[in-house]
This record gives sequence, C-alpha cells and structure tokens, in this order.
Amino acid sequence: MKFGYTILYVDDVEASLAFFEKAFGMSRRFYHESGYGEVETGATALGFASHALGASNLPAGYVSASASNLPLGMEIALVCNDVQNAFDTAIIAGAKPLKAPMAKPWGQIVAYVQCPDGLLVELCTPVQV
Repeated sequence: MKFGYTILYVDDVEASLAFFEKAFGMSRRFYHESGYGEVETGATALGFASHALGASNLPAGYVSASASNLPLGMEIALVCNDVQNAFDTAIIAGAKPLKAPMAKPWGQIVAYVQCPDGLLVELCTPVQV
C-alpha cells in the first residue's frame, strides 16, 4: 500500500489549478472537463474535483472546505526553503493569511494560509531528523 493522492472537492477546478500555479509555482499535470485536475507535486498527486463529481462519489454528502470560515481539521504541507517568500507569494495570489512564519521548537519554520477554495496549507522548511 502506498499513498497515491489527495483530492479536494472545489467549486471551480480550473480556478484551483490556476491558484496553485500562481501561488505555489506548481505546474498543471492533468485536467479533464468532467471536473477533475491535478498539479505536479512529485510522487504524490494533489487533485481537485468539482462538487458535482464529489456528490456523485459521495451521495450521502460531505463538508466542503469552502463552507466554513474556519479551516477543516486537515491540511496539506508544502515544503520549501524560504517560507516567508512562499507565504508572501501565496497571499499576493489570493490566499488568506492564517499564521505568519514562525520557528518551531524542533527548528522548522512553519506558516499557514487558507486557499480561496478553503484548503488549509502549511508552508514549511524540511524537518531535520
């Protein structure tokens, strides 16, 4: 078993893909007009699916990340060397700042933003193990 991908159900797949391209410099890996797309993140894909596709996959419903002013109790982490620059770039691209870069006791620098589609993103330096 291996972790394959994370998918966020969103209002506008193309807008979410465009945001990730602009805010985080990720390239679009795949898009299909049926309501699904992915950005290139390395070994594990980050996908975006339309709410219509989400409703067909989960007919009993789900909580949309954009339905609340507070982020859902989950996040994705994007690892980079310059967290302040990544944080600033994401804000300029339209992310909501949640927590400015800060040093954790283990030496990692971490910041948090919320994407226009509601996704909580941690921007962080690598953990030194």
